[in-house]
Amino acid sequence: MKSIQRRELLKAIGAAAMISALAVASARAAEDTPRNSAKDGSPMQADKLTIAALAPTGKLRASINLGNPVLANRDSVTGLPVGVSVDLARAFAKLLGVDIELVVFDAALKSVDAVAKDQADIGFFAIDPLRGESIAFTAPYVLINGNYLVRADSPIRTNDEVDRPGNLVAVGKGSAYDLYLTRELRHAQLVRVTTSQAVVDSFVEQRLEVAAGVKQQLEADAARVANVRLLPESFMVIQQAMGLPRNRGDAAASLLRQFVEEMKASGFVAQSLARHGIKGASVAPAVQVQR
Repeated sequence: MKSIQRRELLKAIGAAAMISALAVASARAAEDTPRNSAKDGSPMQADKLTIAALAPTGKLRASINLGNPVLANRDSVTGLPVGVSVDLARAFAKLLGVDIELVVFDAALKSVDAVAKDQADIGFFAIDPLRGESIAFTAPYVLINGNYLVRADSPIRTNDEVDRPGNLVAVGKGSAYDLYLTRELRHAQLVRVTTSQAVVDSFVEQRLEVAAGVKQQLEADAARVANVRLLPESFMVIQQAMGLPRNRGDAAASLLRQFVEEMKASGFVAQSLARHGIKGASVAPAVQVQR
């Protein structure tokens, strides 16, 4: 009887040892598996060299533009920056395993300059060929509209009527729509204003013919300024993307592109827009990224 009991005890000990070994192996496998994966299951790898290229100071410095209300605003209670660009910046810092440092600006031009001059590591901008000379862009994550605003009694009814001799068009200096209209307008003259938020006020104060801007910003301004209206059609679709200095290397740029595609595919971007109450902006279509 004792012999039988001993054999049973040894079997139990052996089974327990096997279970323990399997548990250890499973834990080690989990440690070796990348924490973040792309939608198709392939890993978004952030090796030490790529992390160093993306966050050379040990923190991810994210340039945040408060001049575009679709991307970022200040929380009315805390005063801190909030919005889809802030959410994306924090998520990317988490992927890299580093702390986030938000570098906040009131205008797109300042935000772009910070990244172009290596004073920030990533930023959130509309894709434009001029900016692309110093910044490597991802595919867009959000699409928004650029629209015109005129006085209620203006004879201008369509976009085509804006580009006429004598028309003065207020734009935010260095904004995506400033760069676009600089190339596209042949007869109307641009009046550049320091920030996008000040465009409509300058339009009113200077008695200009047209104000150009992000549709959501113009709609908010139209709600507070009397006797103005938006033209019905957008004059451009603004492709909002993430970007980093071109000197950070191909691996860093590739990882950022993969990250943006995953954030779109997973629903992260759509959920962030909804959480911050952003209407009229759409998540950009998926783009195949080479790994």
